Formats: sequence, structure tokens, C-alpha cells
Amino acid sequence: MFFSIPLRKLYILEQKLPFPSATAAAFTIRSLHTGKNAEANAKKKTKALVIAFCIAITWRCVSEYAPGILWDWHWGWTLYKIGWKQAVNIENWSWIVEATPAFIGVGFLAGRNASYSFFSGAILAWAIIGPCLIATGAAVGVAVAPEQFPGYMNYMGMVLDDPVNAPSPRYWLVWPGTMLLLAGSFAEVFANYRTIYASIVQLFQPLIRRFSKREANYDEANVIQEPCGPEEMVPMWMWLGGIIISIIFTCVIMSLQFKLSVGQTLLAILFAFIFSFIGAESCGRTNIIPVTSIGNASQLIIGGTTHGHGLIAKQQLMNITGGLLALGASEQSADMLGDLKTTHLLRASPRVQFYAQCCGAIVSVFMSVAMYVLFSEAYPCINDLALADKCSFSIPDVGAYRAIAVAVTSTALPVPKSSGILSIVLLVWAFIQTFLKYRFVPTKYHDYVPNLVAMGIAFILNTTTYPTAMAFGATVAFVWKKKYPAAFGMYCYAIAAGMIAGEGLGGIVGAVLQVGHVSGNYYGTAIGCPAGSYCG
Repeated sequence: MFFSIPLRKLYILEQKLPFPSATAAAFTIRSLHTGKNAEANAKKKTKALVIAFCIAITWRCVSEYAPGILWDWHWGWTLYKIGWKQAVNIENWSWIVEATPAFIGVGFLAGRNASYSFFSGAILAWAIIGPCLIATGAAVGVAVAPEQFPGYMNYMGMVLDDPVNAPSPRYWLVWPGTMLLLAGSFAEVFANYRTIYASIVQLFQPLIRRFSKREANYDEANVIQEPCGPEEMVPMWMWLGGIIISIIFTCVIMSLQFKLSVGQTLLAILFAFIFSFIGAESCGRTNIIPVTSIGNASQLIIGGTTHGHGLIAKQQLMNITGGLLALGASEQSADMLGDLKTTHLLRASPRVQFYAQCCGAIVSVFMSVAMYVLFSEAYPCINDLALADKCSFSIPDVGAYRAIAVAVTSTALPVPKSSGILSIVLLVWAFIQTFLKYRFVPTKYHDYVPNLVAMGIAFILNTTTYPTAMAFGATVAFVWKKKYPAAFGMYCYAIAAGMIAGEGLGGIVGAVLQVGHVSGNYYGTAIGCPAGSYCG
């Protein structure tokens, strides 16, 4: 939370990133209280939000009982079953249409640039690079049921028997995807270095005056204008002091609880701050915080400091805790920025929002444990390594963290050579594209330049359903706005907010039904699911 305060100016005031969920919340709240016909409009928008919410939560819960019909449409598998055997490759690469209200709603808000870039990244990763890896033998898959369903393969899992010489396509793509995220995010930071420098100097001006007689030099023209008065801002002593105190407590806890040295903890905190830029850029544009890639990159770096610290199991524990420290801080920073985006759009006080976030954080510490207990009870397979790939609630990020922890404790660099080469190529491409964008492309055409961060996220996800849903939502929103601009302005944000919230709460209802043994796992049908196995 403290990290997010100095990042606010860059991502909210300067780049004006959309932060789709935060924007939906802000516009929904504002629409209920303002306007010439505020009361009448509020009723219409509230009604639209409630209807969208009810449809989304109902759809999410009911679809559990027929997931292959109502939720995931495995059209490749259907073509395979009716005789077109080559169509099984569509299923192998997870080209599934998913009726997810949340990500369709996110597409409404994120716009065409982020959504189409996300979808383009999925095509590049899972329709071009992935199949090429298999065709050339650079990556391998796992046969699901070779005798019963010839050609049906799993290419989306983590295969670590020999991660350097025989990786799975997903593992191979983790590293280029992470590099694309890193390079895309920091290329944007470097492209705006004048503004960032001026804003940082302005931010630390009180501290500079206190310890120096000279004023710091910076170009006033590059300073991002602050719409809030000094009394509404989080003072420097509060966020800077909070960072210092939290670092001290983190070092003590990580040392006593997980035997992580102070140096390793400080390294993880340093990368937490660096990766906060990635989390903010990704969440601001696509509504997704790429925790997997942030954690994997942290693990790769921290893994180099844990060699020689005892048994392999101890090294892996140190690797995972250090990586989670970095990704956790950066994730929460990006989440806090979303709240500050809502505050900004509503012209509310950032300081009051900060106080509210602190209160929410205290509650969430205990709530997160309760939710874990609930989902562990509903889906015991999440704690069973042998059942993880077949679990209805698969939490793919967890498998990725474990995979990287196992890989980095090996004696060699766990990155396939060809994957490393592509990562370097993407690094160069990201900086060249960003330079050309800001040097030669007029600002009004920036939306036509591919969003590298969104593309990087698509490389890392082990599914294409979210990019497809977002692209569909963005297309619907574009056509809606063009054909019926008044209706779009009235209902778009309210409907999107209802869809996002409805699916989210529907997942919790589904967990409760699972605990009560009345969920789709017990009474659902596997019609439409691959291999006749329930896919809810």
C-alpha cells in the first residue's frame, strides 16, 4: 500500500490508465448521484446493474451443472468427435469459447487496444509459437488418453522432467512472456523519464529542503498537475515512514519464520518495488495482475542467492517465500492503485481512501485465511499434487510457482536456450517499438500500437478463454458506442460492473455448494466436456 502512493501520479494522472474494475466502480457510484435527471438516471442504471449482476451470478452458478454446454464450449473437441480428427489440436491448445461475464465486462471497459493486444498475444503464443515448438521438437506435451483418444494432448501444463531440453510449451513460454512484461513496462517508464524525474523530485521536495539549503532542479513543465489539495494528499512522512517500518518488520519475520537472510529479504523488497510498475501497468490496462510472471521472475533471481543453504527442500522454501514476498507487495500495490483510480474519478480524498484501505487490509488478513479454508474444504484436490491438473479449482499460478522453485534449485540455468533467445529478441523489440511510438507516432494513433504488457500476459496464461472474452467484449462495446452512443453512456459501466461482480460472487456461491455436496461435481453433466470427463 505504501509503494502505491508515489506511483499514483505516473499511472493515474499522467498515463491515465483505465483500471477497468476501478473505473466501473467509480462510474457506477457517480451515476447514482449526479446528472440533470439524477434520480431517474440513477434508477435506470441501478436497475441495469442489478439485472446484469443477477444474470451473471445465476449463470455462473447454473453453469456448474452443465459446464460443457453453458460455460466452456469445446468446439474443437466436438469437431473431433464427429470425425474431423485434426480438430483435436484446437482443444489441445485450449482454444475454447468461455461465456465468462466478468471478462466480457472487462472488455467493455479496457477498450480495443488492450483487449485486441491481449487476444493477439494469445494467437502468437498458442496458435503460432506453441505449435511450432511441438513441430520442431523444442517442447513436448503429455498424451491424455492415447489409446482411447489418439492425438489428444496436454500442452498447457508444466512438464519439468527435463525443463531445459524437453519443456512443455507453457514452461517454454513463461520466460518470453515475463520478458515481454518487464520490457514493455519499463520501456514505458523510460519513455516518460522526464515526467517521472520531475514528479519524484517534487514529491521529495520537503525532504530535500529539510536537509539541503539548495532547491532541487527540475523542469516545472514536466510536473504532473495534482488536482487534490495538500490536505487531501497522503503526506510523505506517512507513506515513506510506512515503507521503512514495514521493511524492518518484514526482515524480522522472514528471518525468524522462514530463515531468509536480511540481504535476501531486502533483495525481494527491491524487486517488489520494481515489479510494482509491471503490476500497475498490467492491471491498469487489462484488469489482470500478472502474479505468475512477477513471482517467476523473482524466483529466478532469488534462486541464485539460495544455493548452498542446506537441503533442496529448504532452498525451495526460501525461493518460494522470497518470490511471494516480491509478487505480493507488487500485487497489492497495483490493487491499491485501482482504488486510488476510483478515488480520482470521484474527486475524493486520496488520504481518506488510504485510511480506508488500511482498515480493509487488516480485515483481509483474516478473511483470506477463512476463504482458503472454505476453498480447501470445497476442493481438497488443490492441496494434492497428484490431483492438481484434474482439479475443478486448479489454481494454475500455484503450479507455476512450484515448477519454478523446483527448476531454479537445479545446478543449471533452468531456461531453454531457444526460449532465452526469443526473450532477448522481445526485449529489443519492446524498446524499439516504444521508442518509435513516442518519437514518430502521433498521440491520437497510440491506440493502434500493440500493447506489449497485454501480449505478455497472454504468453503466461495457460488458457485462451480470457483474451477471447475480452476481445469479444471490446468489440461489442465499440459497436454499441458507435451505433447507440446515448445508451452506451447510460448503461455500459453499470452493466460491466454488474457482470464483473456477479461472476466473482458466483464463484464463492459455487464453493459453498461444493462444501454442501450439491454442486455440479455431484449432480452435473459432462456433456460437451473433453473425454467425457466433467469440466466444471
